[in-house]
Amino acid sequence: MAAVLGGCGLTGDSGEVTLELVAADYGDSKATSSQRYWDDLVKEYEADHPDVHIDVTVHSWNDIDREVKEMVAAGDPPDLAQIGAYADYAAKDLLYKADDVLSIPVQADFVSQLAAAGQVNGVQYGMPFAASTRVLFYNKTLFAEAGLTPPKTWDDLAAAAEALKARGVKYPYALPLGPEEAQAETMQWLLSGGGGYLDTIGTYDIDSPENVATFTWLKEELVGKDLTGPVAPGKLNRADAFAAFADGDVGMLNGHPTLMKTAAAKGVEFGMVPTPGVNGESKATLGVTDWMTAFKKNGHRDEIGDFLDFVYSEKNVLDFSRRYDLLPVTGSASEAMSAAEQDKELRPFLDELVLSELYPVGKTSWAEVSAEIKKRIGQAVASGSSPAAVLALIQSAATRAESAE
Repeated sequence: MAAVLGGCGLTGDSGEVTLELVAADYGDSKATSSQRYWDDLVKEYEADHPDVHIDVTVHSWNDIDREVKEMVAAGDPPDLAQIGAYADYAAKDLLYKADDVLSIPVQADFVSQLAAAGQVNGVQYGMPFAASTRVLFYNKTLFAEAGLTPPKTWDDLAAAAEALKARGVKYPYALPLGPEEAQAETMQWLLSGGGGYLDTIGTYDIDSPENVATFTWLKEELVGKDLTGPVAPGKLNRADAFAAFADGDVGMLNGHPTLMKTAAAKGVEFGMVPTPGVNGESKATLGVTDWMTAFKKNGHRDEIGDFLDFVYSEKNVLDFSRRYDLLPVTGSASEAMSAAEQDKELRPFLDELVLSELYPVGKTSWAEVSAEIKKRIGQAVASGSSPAAVLALIQSAATRAESAE
């Protein structure tokens, strides 16, 4: 009798293998759920691999990391997990290295910045799965009415925000430093000010002079002059800022590709430009990627690798990216998208990918540091606060977290 052996992914003596994949949902409805993408992909793969079955479960982003963490804690990890972080599992030696499972051409095809961000101590464990970058979105209608051109510098941005405020725009510049995704808005601004979360040797440097100068400017030139809207930045979440932009209430904000569809659906005429910096366009922008991980517990290295080579084929990477307005994580698919007329709206984001810097996800401390940023960074621009003091508190927490690695 062929019966699945509990949790190990083998099927009796039949020679068949079942791989368990737990994945995140990028859709916003049942019709657009990632379950449909995976079901189509698995059907095609299994047709050519009758002895390998792929069992896919899709969870929302609110639940996926917790679900996988609980499976691992119970001693029953999936074979594959497409999640938001990998470093903790790599540090516990639970994951295959990328070169254990991927063919050389597939591993070499990853966009270099994304592949590097998947490394711990120079060894790649996290395989990038979907990527995005940030650009400055602006409301073309509001800008035209105020006689404005898109900003290239911080001073341009502040002047445009002043003009929009004078015309009664609710959020001249939306600054979402609320707990939902404060670490993203923060990093985008730090990069545009010539700083970032790390120094040149990879140590946390959150209260660097450049970063203090950036948040001092934000506090004094935007927030202090009432140019960021009626909701305090520390209480404004990204989703609410995006919704306000789609309602026509925001002049400018940093956004990623999914905002295009949301705004277009509401009839907002928008433009996109590179993030303004101190003296011109920012030399770096925030890049974000999600991760595919392969757990060693159940074995099946060869089957995992063969399936992942299929997942990362140019055709399948393009299909996923186009379905969800995301950027390809491979060079071959990026080149194809850059050349395709149907993908022209994503080109501003593709152009920024080569300039992008990612969160320090290779540090097991990053989850704790990110949580600290979400908790405290809004205070750095609050009335009566000291940006330097708030950044110093976050730096102290980061130093403790890194020492505990």
